[in-house]
Order: sequence, then C-alpha cells, then structure tokens
Amino acid sequence: MTRKRPWRHLRWYIGALLFLSTVINYIDRQTLSVLSPFLKADYHWSNVDYMWIIISFRVAYSIGQTVAGRFLDRVGTRTGLSITVAGYSLVAMATSMAVGLKSFCGFRFLLGAGEAANWPGATKAVSEWFPRRESGWAVALFDSGSSVGGALAGFIVLASYHSFGGWRPVFILTGTLGLLWLVVFRVFYRSPAEHPRMSDEERAMLEADHAEGTADAATAGDAGQRLSYRTLLRLPQTWGFLIGRGLTDPVWFFITDWFPIFLVSRGYKIDEALVGYWVPFIAADLGNFFGGGVSSSLIRRGWTVGRARRLMAVIGGLGMTLLVAVVFVKSLFLLVACFAVSTFTYAAFATVLINMPADLFPSHSVGSVAGMGGSAAGIGTIVATLLTGYISERYSFQPILAGAGTVALVAMVAVLTLVRNNAATDQGLVRRI
Repeated sequence: MTRKRPWRHLRWYIGALLFLSTVINYIDRQTLSVLSPFLKADYHWSNVDYMWIIISFRVAYSIGQTVAGRFLDRVGTRTGLSITVAGYSLVAMATSMAVGLKSFCGFRFLLGAGEAANWPGATKAVSEWFPRRESGWAVALFDSGSSVGGALAGFIVLASYHSFGGWRPVFILTGTLGLLWLVVFRVFYRSPAEHPRMSDEERAMLEADHAEGTADAATAGDAGQRLSYRTLLRLPQTWGFLIGRGLTDPVWFFITDWFPIFLVSRGYKIDEALVGYWVPFIAADLGNFFGGGVSSSLIRRGWTVGRARRLMAVIGGLGMTLLVAVVFVKSLFLLVACFAVSTFTYAAFATVLINMPADLFPSHSVGSVAGMGGSAAGIGTIVATLLTGYISERYSFQPILAGAGTVALVAMVAVLTLVRNNAATDQGLVRRI
C-alpha cells in the first residue's frame, strides 16, 4: 500500500475499532435476551424452552471458537473478521423471520457460529499491535465492549420494540450495525507491517517487543511455526487458562442471558427494572479497565507479568463470591449492588484471562489458544445453562446463584497453581511471565 502521513499512536485507533466490534457483537446477542420476557409471553415458552435457545447459541459458539481461532491464525485477522462479522450480521437480521422455538434455535446456532471469531480475532490483533506492557489495557478496551454493548442493548432494544410495536424490526435494526462496522474495518484495518499510517517509531517499538517475545518463546528450529494442539494441551499453562475461562465465563453468561428473566422472577417488570438492568454491565466495563489497567501499571512499575495478572485473579475470584449474597437480599438496590460488585471483579479477572494467550504464546499460536479458551467457556456455559433452565423451572434461581458465587474460587486456584514459569518456559514453548 502507498505510504501515507503517519498517525501517532495508531495502535489505539485499532483498539477502538476492536472495541466497537465487541459492542456490536453484544448488542446482537443481547437483543434476544432483552426481548425474552416478551417472547416467552408471546410463544408461551417455559424457562426450559428458553434454555434450548440459549444452548443452541452456546453449542455453535463453543465449537466455533476453536475453529475460528485456527482459521484466524491461517488467514489473518483482517480476512477472518471480515468474513465472520458479515456472516453473523446477516444472521442477526434474518432472525426477524423466526416463527417459533425451532427456528429461533436455528438462527441462534448460526449467530453463535459467526460471533465465535470476535474474541480470538481481537486477542490476536492485540498480540500483533500492542507490546506486552500495554496489552492489558488493550484487552480491557475491546473486552469492555461486551459490557457497553450489553448496557446499550437494554435501551436500544426496548426503545425499538415500543417504537415499532413488535420485535421483528428490532433484529433487523441491530443486525445492520455490524455491516456498517465492517465497511470501516475494511477501509482502515491492516496488519502492522502493511499499514500505510504506521509511524517508524511505533513500528520499531512493536518489532522490538515481538523480537523479545520470539526469543523467549521459540525453540530451536520451531520459530514461526504454530504449536500443535497436542503440544498446547500438554502445557499446564494452557490448562490453567482453559479452566479459568471454563468456570468464570458461565457466570457472566448467566447474567447476560438470564438477568431479565431473573428480575421478572423476583416480581419486577423489565421496563421498571431497566435502571437496574444496565448497572452490572457498566460495573463490568469499569472492571475491565481496572483489571487491565492495574495489571499493566504494575508491570511498568517492575512487577513480573505473571505476578500482576495473578493479583487480578485473586480479586476476581474473591469478589464474585458476593453472588451468594443475592440469595438473601430483598431490595432491588441491594440486589443490583451485589451483581455490580460481582461483575466488576469478574471483568477484572476475565481481562487478564483473555490476555493470557498473548502473554504466554507467540503470535502464530495466540488465535488457536484463545479459540480453545472460548470453547472451554462455551462448554462450561452449556452445562451451566442446562442447570439454570431445569433448576429455575422446578425450584428457583437461588441454587444457581450460590453455585455461581463459588465456582470462581476454583478458577482462581487453577490460575494461581498452573499458570507459572516451568520447564516448558525454559524449553521456549511458552513466554516467560
């Protein structure tokens, strides 16, 4: 491409583009969640019926993360995200044609398959565009889009539903956002080596950081090659990451998928409780920047990468236990406050987990590991969704909340014990943290 006038701090423009992608990704998926009380009434669905719609999305999403991660490592971030964003945006719009439980399940399955590429793609982009001392901030930026998108969805979807007098136009409206983003992405995004707006100073900084990482992570004769799944699954660092994602993400997805229905089960109307609906999402947004920002600041102050990230794991694991208190509170204010603290600390934990593949692995394997993490999160979420559907229908949401508040402690222990420098680090299979 023809060289153009450089932009200072170009990497942060890339980060903003990834943030917008995540916002739109979550608005698309939250459209159904916000509409769920109305759809349940229209179609006479039980919680178990609604559970199958969620699982349809999660099955495709969990399988798709691993596939998307490898796909992105092969074709690159620009091509991979272009294909997948176009696909899931069209599916989101097509959901307006759903006529019942089975068709909703089918459309949500296709949406999950397309949306699966967002996190592996964004994580891969961060590993290419940001030095490790800033990657926590960069991940916090794009991952905060999930919280912002979830919060905006409540306002956008309900306002559109009441304006149009029905739910079908809402899916068309939210689906078009991804196509608009795609136009900007195709015009603006390139790899650091190819971008015409890249300054010499920024390029030199990235090359120096990547050279250091390659020296840490490359074995003799293996530099530049993707690590096989067999090799990756032999590493305890991989399993610490997979367990962390597999146990914490289901808690977040319980909130994103079931929170409106949970509020209704407590006797609140979703329109009346809208002021409380968005608070946990905003808290999660702040938690993203807390986890990414504090850990990055500590690294700049001389802390090792591993020590700084593990501190966020401890804060997240302990803070999420406050969900247990929701079982005992009665007022909407206290209920929302407990959820807000839990989502804040979850997001701090999740930010360092999402950044972990970039912390630990060379760029050519980041997408693969991130994809496996998404699949682990998907499997955990499928199991949690099955339990939520049946238990909430037959009993209540109370046992679900108690379980959600405790599994994060297991995730915390897994990260603390498994994600450490070891013989694999000395062999150059993973980067030193």
